[in-house]
Amino acid sequence: MTNEPGANEPAANEEPLGEAAAAADRFKPYGEIAEIREFGEGNINATFLVTLDSGEERRFILQRLNALVFPRPDRIMRNLRTVSEHVQKRLKSGGAGRRWEIPRALPARGGGDHWIGPGGAFWRAISFIEGAASFTAIQDTAHAGEVGYALGMFQNLLSDLPPEELADTLRGFHDTPGHLRRYDEVLGEKGAGGSPEVDYGLRFIEERRAWAPLLEDARAQGRLRPRPVHGDPKVDNVMIDTATGRAAGMVDLDTVGAALVHYDIGDCLRSGCNPLGEETEQWERVAFEPELCRAILEGYLPLARDFLGEEDYEPIYDALRLIAFKLGLRFFTDYLAGNVYFKAKSAGHNLARALVQFKLTESIESQERAIRAIVREAR
Repeated sequence: MTNEPGANEPAANEEPLGEAAAAADRFKPYGEIAEIREFGEGNINATFLVTLDSGEERRFILQRLNALVFPRPDRIMRNLRTVSEHVQKRLKSGGAGRRWEIPRALPARGGGDHWIGPGGAFWRAISFIEGAASFTAIQDTAHAGEVGYALGMFQNLLSDLPPEELADTLRGFHDTPGHLRRYDEVLGEKGAGGSPEVDYGLRFIEERRAWAPLLEDARAQGRLRPRPVHGDPKVDNVMIDTATGRAAGMVDLDTVGAALVHYDIGDCLRSGCNPLGEETEQWERVAFEPELCRAILEGYLPLARDFLGEEDYEPIYDALRLIAFKLGLRFFTDYLAGNVYFKAKSAGHNLARALVQFKLTESIESQERAIRAIVREAR
């Protein structure tokens, strides 16, 4: 992966509305385009909601995939097809028992599942889940339970899909030792400015470097095994039915692949149990909320028991702690590198994001005994 934007990839904060209109025209199945607007708060891709003036399905999602992050978009589309087809088969056989949807790829006019823009950008369209909404933070314990249910259902429906059928779309995505090596490279090349926040981040990373390989070592030794996972199960990737308040599906399947399920549940807990959210400016007040953790696990584990083994429960705490640290490390590294990976609204945006995750990690560490007890009780 390169460190600087390529000639064919617009800078992270430029949203190509003009090109989006041209791309949308390549995917519309009928009618005319009534509206195109930016959609969601993703850190990687440019995402738009397209509304048509007629037809049964009048809205769809249009995305320009970030070539810096996803250099092999063909693998993303292959995984999307594989997962969509597998889930549909499971649902037809009664696999969910309630409303459940995941996005499906929409065909481009003339065939294929994508369109390459004049500048070389990769565009794709996916179905829109109507009558549902997502939230950037957990609203209450009932919502937390539905978030846990959503992840459990997603993993359950894919638990009989052979992991080798899924392509690796982001090599090293969950490899915390690899992210540490990248951090060391950037720190050596760019250095770090002297501010209290940066000094805190530098100390924080060094103090936790030794246990970064914990889960990858368990995988290499065969104590934990890879399975199909979502890869990015944040709260805002869970769709909630607006009429019933129940989970209706999961979106953002670009990181679906074969990995440890612990990364999924750890990331879900990390995202869901921080009431202040990932973008808060009050990073010093960030804290992990154990009752939200309990609610998420009580929604997740009844579905996960079908595929989890006895050896899978103990590492849940370790995964939670590690995921928060890893994300903070990645934000901090990107800040030092000049904000070349994650979208940033200002020069210090990724530093602020890193501080949130570091403070969350500290809160998780201070509640280790309570969190491990919640896992045991939720089983």
